Amino acid sequence: MLTIIGEALIDEVISDTAPLRAHVGGSPLNVAVGLARLGHPTQFLGRFGDDEYGRRIHQHLADNAVLSPLPPDAGPTSVASARLDPVGGAQYTFQLRWELPELASRDSLLNGTSLVHTGSIASMLAPGAAEVLALVRQARPFATISYDPNCRPTIIKDVDYAREQAEKFVALADVVKASDEDLEWLYPGQDHRESARRWLSMGPAVVVVTRGSRGSWAVVERGECEAPAAAASVVDTVGAGDSFMAALLGALVDRELDGGQRRSELHGLSVEQVQAVLAFAAAAAAVTVSRAGANPPTRDELRARGVYA
Repeated sequence: MLTIIGEALIDEVISDTAPLRAHVGGSPLNVAVGLARLGHPTQFLGRFGDDEYGRRIHQHLADNAVLSPLPPDAGPTSVASARLDPVGGAQYTFQLRWELPELASRDSLLNGTSLVHTGSIASMLAPGAAEVLALVRQARPFATISYDPNCRPTIIKDVDYAREQAEKFVALADVVKASDEDLEWLYPGQDHRESARRWLSMGPAVVVVTRGSRGSWAVVERGECEAPAAAASVVDTVGAGDSFMAALLGALVDRELDGGQRRSELHGLSVEQVQAVLAFAAAAAAVTVSRAGANPPTRDELRARGVYA
């Protein structure tokens, strides 16, 4: 079982010229869906309310065969609203609630888990970030830990706090993925490769940096490599990074490198192995950008394109 911990929310798009559009979102939730579509048994640990939006989130998870063992709570489901102006510019507002009380005491939720992934708002926003960190520490002896900071400067504005939080999770992680924009915000003026090398020295087995159309770059103990972005006709880039993350993790699981007992093997990854994993992740992201919204590919869709992990 792969366990994804993080926020679930509804993305609203509001315009004076069109009806309100609402989509299920949240970076960790998108990763959970991406892994399930690749055929991996996956559960999602996050919160949502017992309301219309919460029921939509629960149904979306069920439709994608993602287990959701935590029941809805009495609070409202989190919402991110984008109001479009007449020329398409957006102003964002957020109604976020992030807490998972006593999550770390429910160790039965981790039974059979070989990998735990978290990141984004879940690793930054109090009080839930502390609860997530505690559960990650609890899981590390028996599970691979992965982390994607997926920074949200409009929500977490204190960069010093965000950097401190990110480094707490990096130090516990085996697999880290960040965008060059994340690293530029966290470490302004520093080359993103230097930032990634520093993160690798804190304990992970692999640190990957995504760079949009310029492809991805990774550093492991045995060296560094990069992979180009896969060719795609871009509709939008929503969810591309989450699809990349899901496929990156899925490819490592396919190689049976998940689980605390495989940590030394994960640290022994060759540059050639990492390059193949990056190529698979890039192909998954290319499918996602070729269609609207956070809509990651299934394994069959990738195979139909001649892409294998």
